[in-house]
Amino acid sequence: MSERIAWITGASSGIGRAVALQMAHDGWRVVGSARRQEELDELAAEGPPGRITGVAVDVTDLEATKAAVARIEAEIGPIDRAILAAGTHIPTSADDFKPEDFRTLVEVNLMGVIHATAAVLPGFKERRAGHLVVVASVAGYGGLPTAAGYGATKAGLINFTEAMKFDLDAWGVKTQLVCPGFVKTPLTDRNEFSMPFLMEVEDAARAMVKGMDGGGFEITFPKRFTWLVKLMSVLPYGLYFPMVRKGTSG
Repeated sequence: MSERIAWITGASSGIGRAVALQMAHDGWRVVGSARRQEELDELAAEGPPGRITGVAVDVTDLEATKAAVARIEAEIGPIDRAILAAGTHIPTSADDFKPEDFRTLVEVNLMGVIHATAAVLPGFKERRAGHLVVVASVAGYGGLPTAAGYGATKAGLINFTEAMKFDLDAWGVKTQLVCPGFVKTPLTDRNEFSMPFLMEVEDAARAMVKGMDGGGFEITFPKRFTWLVKLMSVLPYGLYFPMVRKGTSG
């Protein structure tokens, strides 16, 4: 059996880093990408010997992202699973409204995934095989305090992944969407509101890896919270807004 190769963007911290370590211990050959090579080298040193390789790239740069994937496939092998987890969070509010923050969020969270997808699609199409995993968030289900920019990009990723599934199904490519709840990472540390059911990143990684090995389209955790948020998103706004205010206060 040939070696399974996973490419993970956003691998230097948060869920991406934890998933990279989990998959390497599970026997995958993991290629982690992020902007800083030194952080990727630290990740590789922490994982099982020889199981993680760092390839630095800024996913906001389309040509650099394509070149990184070409290098991975030439030097290591065809990518079986692309996990697109690169992202950032900048709190946005009416009190300090900065359009440039929204632009940054769109370039990293949304266009970064689109660039990475563009880089792996030719190989997936040629081989008629592959696995595309897009990491969004429950923030994409409905508006949350100080998340106007972040939530807009995650809602875009949800719609993007749903739409892509139709074409990728025809190619024999597995498509999955990951919508985590609140996970303790450097990004959620920026939140100033209450985060119900906050998960440790290692627990989130285990749930995500289990979901990727399964067959469902959407992977979401912790389910008792994420399904509540999803249900809330279809409520009349007269109920939705008071419930969100209550749930995120304190």
